[in-house]
Amino acid sequence: MGKIFVLMGKSASGKDAIFKRLLARGEPPLNRIIPYTTRPIRQKEVDGVEYHFCDEARERELDDAGRIIEKRIYHTVHGRWAYFTVDDGQVDLTRGDYLVIGTLVSYEKLADYYKKENIIPIYIETEDSIRLERAIKRERKQAEPKYEEMCRRFLADAQDFAPERLAAAGIETIFRNEGGLEDIVEQVAAFIRSCTAM
Repeated sequence: MGKIFVLMGKSASGKDAIFKRLLARGEPPLNRIIPYTTRPIRQKEVDGVEYHFCDEARERELDDAGRIIEKRIYHTVHGRWAYFTVDDGQVDLTRGDYLVIGTLVSYEKLADYYKKENIIPIYIETEDSIRLERAIKRERKQAEPKYEEMCRRFLADAQDFAPERLAAAGIETIFRNEGGLEDIVEQVAAFIRSCTAM
């Protein structure tokens, strides 16, 4: 039976770069789970790659059909944005292991849906000043930078990923993203290999 590895971390912790690099390596072999969102697409994002971008009507349609596994709603300075995982045929645990980016809430919901023994959390931690520099640099590149939303997200992460919440969710393995990308990717890849070897 395959496993679903849920890659988590605060905004600008490097999880997107780690996610992409792990998949590009092809070792260990991982299938991706592409979540859905109603937030606007950013420059350089591609529909069906980072997310399935959709409107609220499509979200309601999937919800009414009972296909949404987990959903997070953020009331941003730009309006309501939903992020959600859909049972849309992407996951078949008899075919291998999967990687998805998520939050503590999505990790817990996926564990309920696919059974806790099949869901493995991977938490990435990065020093706050490094995250803030990265977030500003990323936002600056956007056609319409959303600095207020960036700040809201940064502050919300402090609560969402508070140490007591990590402990309550059973997150014990923490990877510190303080060196180069290849270093952290190799650490996470080695952890995944150790989990799939069991």
